[in-house]
Amino acid sequence: MVSNLFGSLDQARFLFRHTFDRVRRAIELKIDPSAFFRNPLRYVSAPSTAWTMLPKHVSSGSVLANSCQIDDLPHLISWPNDGGPFVTLPQVLSCPPQTSPNQPTNLSHCNLGMYRIQLSGNEYTTNQQIGLHYQLHRGIGIHHQQALVAGKPFPVTITLGGHPAMTLAAVMPLPENVGELTFAGALAGHRIPMITQNPTAPIYADADFAICGVVDPNSLKPEGPFGDHLGYYALTHPFPWMQVTKVYHRKDAIWPFTVVGRPPQEDTTFGELIHELTGPIIPTVLPGVRGVHAVDVAGVHPLLLAIGSERYTPYLKLNRPQELLTQANAILGQGQMSLAKYLFIIDGNDANAPSLYDLEAFFQWVFERIDLSNDLHFHTKTTIDTLDYSGEGWNQGSKLVVPINGAKRRDLLTSSPGDLRLGPDLHHPKLCSPGSIAIETKLSLDAAVEQITAPMSSQKDLAKQIAIITLVDDSTFTSRSFNNWIWVAFTRSNPATDLRGVGENTLHKHWSCSGPLVLDARVKPHHAPPLIESPEVSKKIDALAAQGGPLAKYL
Repeated sequence: MVSNLFGSLDQARFLFRHTFDRVRRAIELKIDPSAFFRNPLRYVSAPSTAWTMLPKHVSSGSVLANSCQIDDLPHLISWPNDGGPFVTLPQVLSCPPQTSPNQPTNLSHCNLGMYRIQLSGNEYTTNQQIGLHYQLHRGIGIHHQQALVAGKPFPVTITLGGHPAMTLAAVMPLPENVGELTFAGALAGHRIPMITQNPTAPIYADADFAICGVVDPNSLKPEGPFGDHLGYYALTHPFPWMQVTKVYHRKDAIWPFTVVGRPPQEDTTFGELIHELTGPIIPTVLPGVRGVHAVDVAGVHPLLLAIGSERYTPYLKLNRPQELLTQANAILGQGQMSLAKYLFIIDGNDANAPSLYDLEAFFQWVFERIDLSNDLHFHTKTTIDTLDYSGEGWNQGSKLVVPINGAKRRDLLTSSPGDLRLGPDLHHPKLCSPGSIAIETKLSLDAAVEQITAPMSSQKDLAKQIAIITLVDDSTFTSRSFNNWIWVAFTRSNPATDLRGVGENTLHKHWSCSGPLVLDARVKPHHAPPLIESPEVSKKIDALAAQGGPLAKYL
């Protein structure tokens, strides 16, 4: 078994050192074909890149050298309360329901994705059934829908290993007209060999392992729990499962795996690579949007930051966001970005606008400029990420869009809030960042807002310096680092139910407040439990890195 193949961005770049720039240039040409004529030397590799992008039909491959059963495979359990062993770096190839069992599959109709696979446990029949967890906005769902209409199972092949390009292709958010196998070939520098005469789905010929089978679209079984990338357990829910028909592996096969949990983890690198490759595409898909950052330390989906541009009335001095709100809605209409709970978008026309990737500077900019009477736009009774348990139900929650433009409105509190006089049931105020404090309390949100409101009215100068008060279970932990505040605030709250404010008002169905905002980011009964390390495993890892241990010389 091997982990940390993508352990750092430099390491990942090294894996694709011969092809990464060529693929990026091919994407540039996809965006703007006329660029070739302006700088033909830069794009001289484009024809060969296009050729390597085409998958290759083959009749055999090294992955077919040996066969085994599911029980013979490595059974990785990452967290103490996981529901069983999982495959954590799978390449899941799904295809439409077969019309003729002897006809080779059209590879352009197949989808490659990465969805966690439960190898045993729950109600799965040993060596015959495995769990297949895929969520909203995943390409495999199209094949599931086609299978429902056809009344037939659809074929799936799960592979591991082979060229790292296949692993990255499985997580790339590609347009529907660009196949993952095509992208993998460009990144690998050679055509991806696919065994297409397989009785079920095609098999990646160079893979280390392959699990073949079919999915009955009408049948679900319990899957989970599983310690996931938000830093909490994804609980047990009904999901599709696969009937296993065959398991193959090459000689001396290596099983790649990763451990997910509260970020940053190894999958952080995937996000960084995806940004490097697809960042230039954003302005072509979303006019006026200059960049989008799915914040890894918040678990990706809970928090999006964006830079847009107010362009339509440059002759007017705007006193509130206009086009930024349009651009925010466009962002929320794009694939997996639609699952975001919080979206903050600022105007990039200001020369001093902060980077999307400097989180503290970005939020200081937001807190200094937010107009609490205008800039809070809620989407209620909508869809959120399957793995996020902060909402009103499974896949159900709300969104908050915050567009920010204009001049600085307030100076922010930068010192300890020790002078802040609060109600008797509000304890241990801590400064998390300029203008942001965390407070512990056992009160309900309504009661907490009442105890905050009265002191704020008598301390108006101090209140103006605070943009947000976050109610937490542990203010010392929350304020220890800015990343801690980001993780607590945005993974443990549902905007429509957990955000209040001092001086609330609703006018024409638009909610506002005079401030500060009050965000309830405490753990609630319906939340999933956070991940807690196994003491025994932690002790073993510490021993590896201790003086004289096998890892000591690398530290």
